[in-house]
Amino acid sequence: MVFLNIPLLVRARGPDEFWRKRRIFKLAAHYRSRTRNVYSFAIRSVHRALAYATKGRKLKKLDMAQLWTTRVEAGCQQYGVGLETFKEGLTRTSILLNRKMLSDLAIWEPRSFEALVKISRERAAVEGLPDIKQRSAFNQVYGLRNLKLD
Repeated sequence: MVFLNIPLLVRARGPDEFWRKRRIFKLAAHYRSRTRNVYSFAIRSVHRALAYATKGRKLKKLDMAQLWTTRVEAGCQQYGVGLETFKEGLTRTSILLNRKMLSDLAIWEPRSFEALVKISRERAAVEGLPDIKQRSAFNQVYGLRNLKLD
């Protein structure tokens, strides 16, 4: 296509506009009413949805980090050690596990988590770290093996 002057070049959008609108309509395909098939409505809705999605991904990460911290803290309370003391004891014994792994251990592998707590507690006792409480008999994890059914 040959354009003889600049205004004709600017006015001819051609296939670019079609594909740009097509991309927006694809993203708006599951919307209801005119937000689905009117471009001016669709583009507003799609931009808002993409902004919410971006914000949601960040919030999901924060929520998961908070959940992992809560689980590890509950596991530490169960064995009579504070969370900060537990983390500090693990760091000083060069056991570098992140919150996700520690929370998985606290849920699915209570004996492994208990071993980590013991290691951390011993290191904390040797180095004089605070917040070590006496372990209560009521806070123990009971499995089927520990229950005596007579």
